[in-house]
Amino acid sequence: MSGGEELAERVHALLAAPRPWSITQAGDPVLRRTTEPYDGQLPDGLLRELLDAMFRHLPGVGVGLAAPQIGIPLALAVIEDPADVPPEIATARERVPQPPLELVNPVVTPLESRYHAFYEGCLSVEGLTAVVPRHARVRLSALDGGGRAYDVELSGWPARIAQHETDHLNGVLYLDRAEPRSLSTVGNYERFWAPPQAERSPG
Repeated sequence: MSGGEELAERVHALLAAPRPWSITQAGDPVLRRTTEPYDGQLPDGLLRELLDAMFRHLPGVGVGLAAPQIGIPLALAVIEDPADVPPEIATARERVPQPPLELVNPVVTPLESRYHAFYEGCLSVEGLTAVVPRHARVRLSALDGGGRAYDVELSGWPARIAQHETDHLNGVLYLDRAEPRSLSTVGNYERFWAPPQAERSPG
């Protein structure tokens, strides 16, 4: 069986699996490997099904999901953030609604030296959160699911989400970039540090 056939079988099995999906957790080697650039390993229709299913996983769960988090070692991710947080949090974190974006072979390029540091979580690191400095403004260059190239400038929270998801495609977890002394259980974060409304994790 070729590598493409094996990946297609894995995706078919994932799409048939009960929802919500079980997200791959830290310690699984797939999260620590650089993903394979997407180059048509899946039939076009199957890629479309996968990306659509990844978006359907997000509501109420997170604002981004990368393929390694569901055991698929390809450079694919999706992001979408309704930014349904109180106005004071939205202002402090420059969190604005981010419409759906499909990230195929994405590259993130910092556009300035300014960083923002905020608590961040991850669907693949259940139960923990920590402060992570991220570039405040970036350029995201990628393909969409139809193979069309695009470039978009992102700032604030959308820039954070894009950096978090592209890190996953390079075998990097947010803990690698976090301030170690800020590490907290989610329970203690909500007890001692959280803003009034809990926030969803990036992927």
